[in-house]
Amino acid sequence: MPVIESGALALILVAALSYLLGAIPFGIVITRALGLGDLRSIGSGNIGATNVLRTGNKGAAAATLILDAAKGGIAVLIARYTVGEDAAQLAALASFLGHLFPVWLGFKGGKGVATFLGTLLALAWPVGVACCATWALTAAVGRISSLAALVAAASSLVWMPLFGAGQMLALAAILTILIFIRHKSNILRLKNRTEPRIGKKS
Repeated sequence: MPVIESGALALILVAALSYLLGAIPFGIVITRALGLGDLRSIGSGNIGATNVLRTGNKGAAAATLILDAAKGGIAVLIARYTVGEDAAQLAALASFLGHLFPVWLGFKGGKGVATFLGTLLALAWPVGVACCATWALTAAVGRISSLAALVAAASSLVWMPLFGAGQMLALAAILTILIFIRHKSNILRLKNRTEPRIGKKS
């Protein structure tokens, strides 16, 4: 964890604004704007890019992926350059929680994978790139999004110390645990070999 050097008021403001940024449900905004229906009634009901892909619109899925990642990364960068490194890590956690528990959707949000990767890219880009590569390789081999997400999240605990970002290891551990909790049903389906593959429509 970083040394806490910033004032309490500044950190509270960073946490609040980062949460609100993370809480923007881009998957729902994009699918509604394109007339694709209510994303929560499609496929798994999740608001992330993988479920958007189940609508058959690859462009919408790509836009959701990019924006969900960007909101986490932007929150981190703004906090870092306006307040400090302690605020950057707090922004990462707050924006991630915003995506998982958005106030606009009754605190029922997504699973946080894209936002997780976006925050890592902003916090320590070599770690972020390594985790993205881990996700891509696992997805290419297994063709299962949830498996790729779980492996990529867990790999952050290896990449952090390897790339000299050990001071962020506690944050990575918290985010990884939350991702595993949010993927509880996916883990059960993986165990039963019933988890759908990437791009499969419900």
